Amino acid sequence: MKDGLIPFTYQGETFQTYYKVYGDVEDRARIPIVVLHGGPGFIHDYTLPHADLSDHAHGSHAVIFYDQIGNGRSTHLPHKPPSFWTVDLFLDELVSLLEHFGNQDAFHLVGHSWGGMMGAEFVLRRHPPGLRRLVIANSPASIALWRQSFAELLQAFPQDVKDAMERGPDGDREGHYNAILKVYAVHGCRVQPFPEELVKTVASTYGVEADRTVGRARVLEGWTIIDRLHLVNVPTLVINGRYDIAQDYVTAPYSEKIPNSRWVKFEESSHTPCWEEREKYINSVASFLGKT
Repeated sequence: MKDGLIPFTYQGETFQTYYKVYGDVEDRARIPIVVLHGGPGFIHDYTLPHADLSDHAHGSHAVIFYDQIGNGRSTHLPHKPPSFWTVDLFLDELVSLLEHFGNQDAFHLVGHSWGGMMGAEFVLRRHPPGLRRLVIANSPASIALWRQSFAELLQAFPQDVKDAMERGPDGDREGHYNAILKVYAVHGCRVQPFPEELVKTVASTYGVEADRTVGRARVLEGWTIIDRLHLVNVPTLVINGRYDIAQDYVTAPYSEKIPNSRWVKFEESSHTPCWEEREKYINSVASFLGKT
């Protein structure tokens, strides 16, 4: 593993993107994989099971992780207004990352939750000729569907959890954090105790000392991609879990509308099958991406 910082210039300012690479990124015989984490406002740590894709048994791919700007070990910008934080900002940062490693001509994208949404937007807004295959894992096709599903699932929880979720992270930081961990234990990650990497990730955006800049910016307010999905022109694997916040109807538009797509559902998982059914999940992704 190696890690470091990449300069990312945007609107005349230069920031730093933190990255971590498993495998040999110089090996052009294998198509590298870029992993897009969730949020907006999370960090890459909870997606680290995807490093298994660098193993010989799973194709010996180079696997590139990074913290999106504003998060983790990348540049934090707490004084930027909400208008600064846009989908195109994060797409520009992805372009910067690809160009830094020189693999923009051949790469795969694996996006989790917001990362899957971002991956689909990358296809539709940037038309990357080098993108070979796309994985959309546990991602809603619209924010309205996500909120509908979350509200439905929340009804099964005690009133104190519902009340804390209603107050939100900026109204009751500690209460909301404790409540979201209870929800996540059922619909976020059913591995108990939670993996350390997941705890770190959730704390980074919802914890008492979290930087809420990106999460507070409401980047995805009103977002939907449903009416554009028929234009996605790369082979796509759509994933969700039996107990996922991204229930079947939340992810269905991807598999129904993307022409060359298929759907895999993990029956023992919720929102993070990369942890909950790690071997089965990695095998499914590796099989879809292929050995090249």
